[in-house]
Amino acid sequence: MAFRLQSFPPRFSLSRRESVDALRKKIDRVDSRIVALLNERASLALEIGRQKNRTGRPVYVASRERAVYRQVSEANAGPLPAASVRAVYREVLSACRGIEARMQVAFFGPEATFTHMAAQRHFGSAVRYSSEPTIGDVFREVGARNVDYGVVPVENSTEGVVTHTLDLLQESNVQICGEVSVDIELCLLSRSGRAKDVRRILSHSHALGQCRRWLAAHCAGAAVEEVSSTAQAAREARSDREVAAVSSRLAGEVYGLRIVQANIADNHDNITRFFVIGDDPPSPTGEDKTSIVFAAKDRVGVLHDLLAPFAKHGIDLTKIESRPSRQKAWEYVFFIDFRGHQEEPQVKSALEQLSGNCMFLKVLGSYPRSL
Repeated sequence: MAFRLQSFPPRFSLSRRESVDALRKKIDRVDSRIVALLNERASLALEIGRQKNRTGRPVYVASRERAVYRQVSEANAGPLPAASVRAVYREVLSACRGIEARMQVAFFGPEATFTHMAAQRHFGSAVRYSSEPTIGDVFREVGARNVDYGVVPVENSTEGVVTHTLDLLQESNVQICGEVSVDIELCLLSRSGRAKDVRRILSHSHALGQCRRWLAAHCAGAAVEEVSSTAQAAREARSDREVAAVSSRLAGEVYGLRIVQANIADNHDNITRFFVIGDDPPSPTGEDKTSIVFAAKDRVGVLHDLLAPFAKHGIDLTKIESRPSRQKAWEYVFFIDFRGHQEEPQVKSALEQLSGNCMFLKVLGSYPRSL
């Protein structure tokens, strides 16, 4: 694969005849330059933080961080893959943000849940994280402004939507400020790592659903029980040698468990989507999604008519989900995701037309699409 020329070519000429020791000395000099540049960047971020503090501007600006990711991806000429460059810059941004002010982010479940992993993927490590026992607790902490942001699961590619999250988005005043998609690798974990010791298997209902066929084929004699999270399952397996957990590799490391079998999901293309929630709506980035919920009176062709404004304005719908209204039997509300930001003219026009035909319409948030 051919790479385009770098904007800043390396200072060192490379020769295949150089020894490993000589090349390592060059790496050491490069590392010194990198550290100096990182601290120069941090000094600039610190001054930005001082100015933000004087004017009351937020520390975390999703549109700015998305612009940085775009810039470094465009500047990357390899051989590092784009995903690796983004991972490095996630921690650079997190560290620089952390010296401006320390953010606090709540996530659903104990340490080492997939939601915890999603939060770290979005915000990096220079953040104070707090675990909450329920999704509702995350919404309450964000709504009360006890934390800056929260992270909650919204859907899985195998098991579908997390209905509790959708209901709380409809009822609360928080906004969707971002989304994170995480590839889910489920493992069977236990103290001994031996399948013959397993008598009970614990996990969250969604995780159990994602590996239902594998468990039936390989663990038919074990009792399968639901608990509040995959990490809670790992925590309980730590104290009982006959209990196994369906959880993540990270949970195995955190709770001192061994892998009985890795990658046990029935569908290996297993992805969970998470929402970042807060009360500071992001500005447009050019790579956004908007989520809305609406209800309409039941009549023939109503959904077709309500979706027509999106087609008229060339807006790409990415998801539609119906939920009982919980107000009257057999009445439904519709959750829709589409590409674009609510401040864009074509989106504004579509929402205005939609609103005129709805019993109610709520914009849940416009936010940068997941990288």
